[in-house]
Amino acid sequence: MNNYLKRRLSQLSGYINQATRPVKSAGYNRMSVVRTPQNLIHKDNNMKFKSFYRNSSTESMKRYQNLLPKSVTSNQLIKGISHEAALSTPKKRISFRKRRSEHHEQLVQNGYFNITAFATAEEYDLEKLLIALKAQDLYEPQRFFNSDDSAVNEPDVLYAVAKYQVGKEPRDIFFFREGTVIMWNFSDMESSNILAFLKNYEQDSYEDNIVLDEMELMFYNYAKENQSAILKNGNFYVSKTDDHNSLEKYTYSNALSLSVKLGIWEATLDRYIDSMAYITEDLKQGKKIQITHAEMLRKTGELFALRHLINLSSDLLDTPDFYWDREQLENLYSQTYNHFNISKRTRVMNEKLNHCVELADLVTSNLNDIHHVRLEKIIIYLIMIEVLFEFIHYAERYYGA
Repeated sequence: MNNYLKRRLSQLSGYINQATRPVKSAGYNRMSVVRTPQNLIHKDNNMKFKSFYRNSSTESMKRYQNLLPKSVTSNQLIKGISHEAALSTPKKRISFRKRRSEHHEQLVQNGYFNITAFATAEEYDLEKLLIALKAQDLYEPQRFFNSDDSAVNEPDVLYAVAKYQVGKEPRDIFFFREGTVIMWNFSDMESSNILAFLKNYEQDSYEDNIVLDEMELMFYNYAKENQSAILKNGNFYVSKTDDHNSLEKYTYSNALSLSVKLGIWEATLDRYIDSMAYITEDLKQGKKIQITHAEMLRKTGELFALRHLINLSSDLLDTPDFYWDREQLENLYSQTYNHFNISKRTRVMNEKLNHCVELADLVTSNLNDIHHVRLEKIIIYLIMIEVLFEFIHYAERYYGA
């Protein structure tokens, strides 16, 4: 009987090993199962295994399970799940970024030029950056722009043009003081060099992975003769006259700068929410909150700092003064602003911030209550100790008398 059992186990393990051997198919990117003659009798073997499982001892089953390959468990066999279903992976859906990149390749083939926007820091030192650009002698600074159109305040945008031509199309770049850079018709290699160059003039730099995740890629072309700039089908169109060209590019870049900056703040808020998730879980389960009062105070400060940046230190909620006497550019700015859903995204951000502030207030109140209870307990203990000493003194006076 033992010899028959060993022989039967060896046969079954051989069937399983052959039926579940993965290979790399030339027509597929995923692992597929080899269709061998053993697959045809797999169902019969599975039924025999169930009968063997019911009639075998625990020790015999342990020896059999050791023979199973790691990719297939005995539970899968008992439930009748086929090896192909257990090993095959679902077909991956083409990501949005991949579909978008394929669309971008078509635009480039049709004569469109790229625009890349990055938010890399909280602020740029434009004065030092201007000196460095002149010393580098690769980009020629053209002018400063001021978003509030006032000569009193310091300019907040530096516009420069590449000195050396690569093809017929010029390459323009806008440096915004709030830590964003918009590059027109720049290659990936040149964009990387610009980002590395900016490191020396950044204040409170962002992490590289967040910068790359929140970058924006757009495309532009030239409008027809005697037509003004327009945003159409998600692409920018600028006029061919040099007098208005730079202002139109600045207008597009201004709204694009707000979008990438808002993307950074959205990512920052998402990370904050993730860092507070365990607190809400502890509150839901009635557990003790695992955070100190000082840490919660710092978390609350992060919230208010982010709210200050969004609502007070940026142009997310209103139109810059620069466009008040430039109606055509104001319309162009509004089109681009609406294209990136900046108003809706800002509203959603403020709603999230309000909920986070409520959570922070709740946790802070809970921590204050815990602190007050601790102080009350200490006072009660001190009173009890004082009463105990009074009893001792009273006993000494009574028995001493």
